[in-house]
Amino acid sequence: MSQGSINRRQVLLGAGAVGAGVAIGLNAAPAVARAPRFAHPGLLHTSEDFDRIRAKLAAGDAVVTAGWARLAGNGRSQSSWKPRPLSTVVRGGTGQNYPQFYLDVHAAYQNALRWRIAGDTAHGDTARDIFNIWSQSLTTVTGNADRFLAAGIYGYQFANAAELMRGYDGFDLVRAQDLLMKVFYPLNDDFLRRHNGACITNYWANWDLCTIASIMAIGILCDDRPLFDRAVDYLRTGAGNGAFRNAIPFVHGGELGQWQESGRDQGHTVMGIGLMGTVCEMAWNQGVDLYGYDDNRFLKGAEYVARYNLGKDVPFTNYKWGHHTTCAPREQTTVSAASRGQLRPVWEVVYNHYVQRRGLSAPNVTAMAARVRTEGGGGDYGPNSGGYDQLGFGTLLFTRDRTPAPAGTPAATRSPAAPASAHATSAGPSASAPIRSVLPTRPTGSASGVAATGSEEFDLSGQPSGLEPGTGTIVGLAGATAVAATIGGALLLRLRYRRAADHRPPPNHRR
Repeated sequence: MSQGSINRRQVLLGAGAVGAGVAIGLNAAPAVARAPRFAHPGLLHTSEDFDRIRAKLAAGDAVVTAGWARLAGNGRSQSSWKPRPLSTVVRGGTGQNYPQFYLDVHAAYQNALRWRIAGDTAHGDTARDIFNIWSQSLTTVTGNADRFLAAGIYGYQFANAAELMRGYDGFDLVRAQDLLMKVFYPLNDDFLRRHNGACITNYWANWDLCTIASIMAIGILCDDRPLFDRAVDYLRTGAGNGAFRNAIPFVHGGELGQWQESGRDQGHTVMGIGLMGTVCEMAWNQGVDLYGYDDNRFLKGAEYVARYNLGKDVPFTNYKWGHHTTCAPREQTTVSAASRGQLRPVWEVVYNHYVQRRGLSAPNVTAMAARVRTEGGGGDYGPNSGGYDQLGFGTLLFTRDRTPAPAGTPAATRSPAAPASAHATSAGPSASAPIRSVLPTRPTGSASGVAATGSEEFDLSGQPSGLEPGTGTIVGLAGATAVAATIGGALLLRLRYRRAADHRPPPNHRR
């Protein structure tokens, strides 16, 4: 195996053997690692993703072609779309007008996709004009408590759409960044710190998750590393219901993770799957694996939600929480059948990561993704705000080819054969693979054959790493050091390295 083919999972697996002295010795003074720069585009979609989509369309791939037809046929995907800007967006209470905003955000995103994929500048111009006029006009997002939902949901959506237009002729990126930082982020920040003055457990998981998604997306769009890190840290260790162990408070039989809103209704529960999937995919595209956190806890939550909404029984542990400002006790004793079986375009991103990209078994997610396929987008799942909670079009955007499961993987844990209409992607390497090199998530420089330095951080919490805090060198890799530290209760491994010029990975290499 060449240095250029080593991926993130090999690094983690190799680090897992550190306790036996295989790869890294950690015994010197701690060192400080510089955070890598963000990759662009690098929210839900990367240049590598668009190359894959165009290649599949050119090859006549039936699944991706159906996804493209779904996008092209959506009413908000037309270059004739005309924006209707406002100075104040209101969600909740008197004077609600927020649909006017989310309709334009989805139109901008969908036209931007059509430009990115097909290169049609008529769609690029439409997306650019929507962004520029809203960035110039919008000064306030307000309303009752629902204003925080508006700031979270439409904040992450606006940022994702704007990221696609980066570098487009006439697109005012700076003004779009200012809008998000000055109007949306303050609401995101306030909610995550104060939760509208309520008990920390009062607000459901999706309130936290849309806020986290917005903060992460704004951080990436604006090249603000502390914002991105804040979102990642909250998922791992936050006190609110959006943190992994609060959004998925119970794991049954090691396979099914009870979702925090399962006793409430299934519409909001499925919405939560979409939001957590969005956050995990954006982080993955910047080299941070939240999908795998705590032994794939998100997969277990998704399997639980998918299983119940496929009409199957699930176990349920009584869920207790504190309500309102007084933390008055509340309890749910059974899973809710309200809106059971609701279809939302949230499953392709989950299926394509765990089953296709990683080669893991996810039978319920696989079945649910097949049921929703071909995924549409804004307006295809109802005319009200719930039909616009997700950006959608996952069949087009996330379909990827599968590579066989790693050698030595027990048959019981391998992914089942994909249905005829399904898609696929690569699994990680064998657990016995040695560390042979460490590649930067996004190497500095742009020309082939340029030497690069960089660093990465891996969360090893809950993994049998055998690491102790300290610093050491990576055996067999010149100029590389590793730093292990416990930060905020999480065991982190930081790697610093210098890679030779003749081992440069392709653009957007991260796995």
